[in-house]
Amino acid sequence: MPETPTFGRYAEIPYDEMTPEQQDGYRAVVETRGRLPGPTKIWVHNPKLAKAAGPLGAHFRTGYSLSEREREIAVCIICSKWHSAYPTNAHERAGKVAGLPADKVEALICGLPTSFTDPREQVVYEIATALANTRWIPKGLYDRAVEELGHVGITDVICLMGYYTMVSMTLAFYDVPAGAEGMPR
Repeated sequence: MPETPTFGRYAEIPYDEMTPEQQDGYRAVVETRGRLPGPTKIWVHNPKLAKAAGPLGAHFRTGYSLSEREREIAVCIICSKWHSAYPTNAHERAGKVAGLPADKVEALICGLPTSFTDPREQVVYEIATALANTRWIPKGLYDRAVEELGHVGITDVICLMGYYTMVSMTLAFYDVPAGAEGMPR
């Protein structure tokens, strides 16, 4: 393993220096994600984790209950809550690409109040804000969430935020700066 850090404080392992298990974990992530993004560069060091986290991350990319805008609302809130530069920067850009207005994305990231005209986006915002801050969900918000998102959508918001908590904590621990690229793969 290289001594010099390549991704924040983390020294990535060149593929040909990985253990067979790590190579298997690497291939599993690439198979489910198409590449080795952000924290998976680090998680591949722990191949069992990489094999479990890769498909979960892939679940939140396409074909699930939330729109891209809804996804980015929750992700911007939770990544910025953990003060993790790499994913916050990446999802600030992704939120704008998904069509969220710049002023809304900026409010999400810095914790300022904002609102959305779309009722689903508003309830995702309220759930994510409540879970990231007080962690209390009042009955009225619960009822609106069930009505707008159903239990599938609610669990997708909750688990998405849990996944991005794991992403943010990993990248914060290794002090990965915004825009870091790591080793070419």
